[in-house]
This record gives sequence, C-alpha cells and structure tokens, in this order.
Amino acid sequence: MGLVKWARIKSPWVLHFAIGGCNGCDIEVAAALTPRYDVERFGILLKGTPRHADVLTIAGSLTRQVRERLLRIYEQMPEPKFVVAVGACACSGGVFQKCYNVYEGVDKALPVDAYIPGCPPKPEAIIDGVVKLLKKIEAS
Repeated sequence: MGLVKWARIKSPWVLHFAIGGCNGCDIEVAAALTPRYDVERFGILLKGTPRHADVLTIAGSLTRQVRERLLRIYEQMPEPKFVVAVGACACSGGVFQKCYNVYEGVDKALPVDAYIPGCPPKPEAIIDGVVKLLKKIEAS
C-alpha cells in the first residue's frame, strides 16, 4: 500500500453538508463528531472547506435549488473524493419522495460511495458507515 493511500485511510478529512429538511440527520452527524464518540481514533477530522476534505457527508433531501451548490462543493474537493449519504432523505428522498422539487436521493446528482440509512441514523451507525467506507478504500 502506498504512503498516500495509507495516509488517506488513516486520516480521512470530512466535510459535512446539511441540505435541509428536518435537520435530524444533521444533528446526529454533529453528535457523531463530538468527543463523546471520539471519531478521532479513526483519524476522522471535520474540515470547514471542500478544498481540504476527502469525504463529503450529505444529510437531507436534495432539492433542485440546492443541486448546483452541492455540485460546486463536490467539484472543489481534490481527487480522490468520496461521498456518504446520511439518512433516508439523502439515500432515497425519504418522506419528501415524489415532491416536485426533490430528487430521490443524492445519487441522482453525485456518485455515492456509502449509504447510511435511518431516520435519523444514530451516531454509531454514521461512524460505522464511514469506517466501512475506509475499509472499502483500503481494499481497492
């Protein structure tokens, strides 16, 4: 395994993007990043800019209004980049499915590498999903 790949697996920098909706998933992602759950043991570090992030976590249902902003943030991330859909709304549109302005999942706009279902998923499930993504990266 190369040094860059090893560093990427041991220290994923995460950018959290909350699209909207009920913000239940947003609260759970924020809770998962607190010292109580100690995600830094996996090297996970929250970043405030897409230019420094490896993993983009998306919580909420993707609307037509937000799609362009999300694509702009995704394009600013350096390669290789990974996307994690957190919650039922990000995975499939959730309770907002079939609304005129909502896409049925973030994967309609971006390639998603990991899905974490739930409404909202617990912080343990979010951490487990990101760790499984890291194992997937390691295996590739």
